[in-house]
Amino acid sequence: MTVQEQEHVKQKGYAEAMRYIANAKDALEKAGRNGMSFKDSKYVSSASGIAYKGVLVALDAWLQLKGIELPKNKPSKKERSKTIDFYRENIAKLDKKLLHDLNMVYEALHLYGYYDGTLLIGTISDGFKFAKNIINRIKPKGAL
Repeated sequence: MTVQEQEHVKQKGYAEAMRYIANAKDALEKAGRNGMSFKDSKYVSSASGIAYKGVLVALDAWLQLKGIELPKNKPSKKERSKTIDFYRENIAKLDKKLLHDLNMVYEALHLYGYYDGTLLIGTISDGFKFAKNIINRIKPKGAL
């Protein structure tokens, strides 16, 4: 992959991931706050799912930059679709810090935020911080 192609992958992936994060923050604002917790789990769940998807978009770009082939969007019966195991296995070979950040995002946003519907502001905020760490790995030159 040429340097120009790498920059294109970074720009496209970063812009899309940041769009997800912006949408997630908008959804989170609708949840309202009550001290150290949110008021509405529906919006927290939605925001967590959207932010997690943004992280996956960034990870797809990062893996592509590392030369890892991504499974097809619509796999056949013989092929697997992307799972957390796909990301963990491939990232573990290349970057332990990134793997740690992914595990934190998976736990805070995907499991606690999206599935369990936690209302704890600290948990969701931590998840967003780790999400931003991951997304910034593909931040192109000159991006704000």
